[in-house]
Amino acid sequence: MSAEADKPAPMAPSRAPGGSTLLDLAIRYGFLALLVGLLLFFAIFAPGFAGPRSAVFIFQSVAITGILALGVTCTLVVGGFDLSIGSVATSAMMLAAYVMVVMEQSAGVAIVACLVMGAVIGVVNGLLIVKFKVPDLLATLGMMFLLVGLQRIPTEGRSISVGMTLPSGETAEGAFSPFFLAMGRHRFDLVLENLIPISVVFLIVIGVIVWCFLELTRHGRLMYAVGSNARAAALTGTNVNGYKILAYMISGVLASVGGMLLAARLGRGDIASGTNLLLDAVAAALIGFAVLGAAKPNAFGTAMGALFVGILLQGLTMMNAPYYTQDFVKGAVLVVALVFTFALSARRSRGET
Repeated sequence: MSAEADKPAPMAPSRAPGGSTLLDLAIRYGFLALLVGLLLFFAIFAPGFAGPRSAVFIFQSVAITGILALGVTCTLVVGGFDLSIGSVATSAMMLAAYVMVVMEQSAGVAIVACLVMGAVIGVVNGLLIVKFKVPDLLATLGMMFLLVGLQRIPTEGRSISVGMTLPSGETAEGAFSPFFLAMGRHRFDLVLENLIPISVVFLIVIGVIVWCFLELTRHGRLMYAVGSNARAAALTGTNVNGYKILAYMISGVLASVGGMLLAARLGRGDIASGTNLLLDAVAAALIGFAVLGAAKPNAFGTAMGALFVGILLQGLTMMNAPYYTQDFVKGAVLVVALVFTFALSARRSRGET
């Protein structure tokens, strides 16, 4: 053999260490830097944004949006998508109000009824998808429309409030339980007086539970496997259909929790209050892909996404931005965050191969 034949094949050129480090830092911490920049921007240009009252509003909006977004995250993990969460939350809000105000039942009965309703809706969504092979977007979209109509039938399209006149002409004699109202109105005295609403505690507890379940348990890892490659997961003996149904059931339950917290905060069952819940929750869940360069659905990123959405909307409101521009700005931020995440991640992947 010749000396030329003995020479090793030339290695592919590698990227400069400095460029690789900067790109990795941009992917991993770019969103958090954007979040800090957004806080500083609104603190400077939106009078009163840095005050405690503004913080309370942000925390309250983040709590409900974040809880619903965690449910969306669970469906994204298994490769699905739940468009019915907003209508499930509104239905839970209406059901809780109906049980206490019209049926004159206790807060415990209302809470159990809402949780069971959310679980049943989630299971039905899952069965439509895995048993009847209805695409997830169509199945949950159909459920959304069904619930929008169903929640208005008992009151003939009217919101539920204490002392309201029922369709029969009678007056509702029930009332919201003080315990139930406290779930949405109580605040904790920490560093600043009455700054932390109890709904934020619900978000933190639920977020930690969902994170631990998805990241630390065997079932959570199998859910990620189902979303990554359902066929391969099935070949290893994973109950793919069961995990998909479980994901939608979790989403339904969390949506009902968000609806109850909203009912407790408002003290009524308002059919129009859940209109923007779907868009905000979906935005938070998808923005979470960009947090710490995860490029996948994850509980921590979703919580940060909900905080980002809350800060963005509160800041725009305090700057007197027209309401019709808020969805545009929110959508633009979502698109930029996802393009940044997946484009740079793909570039890094190509550079490493």
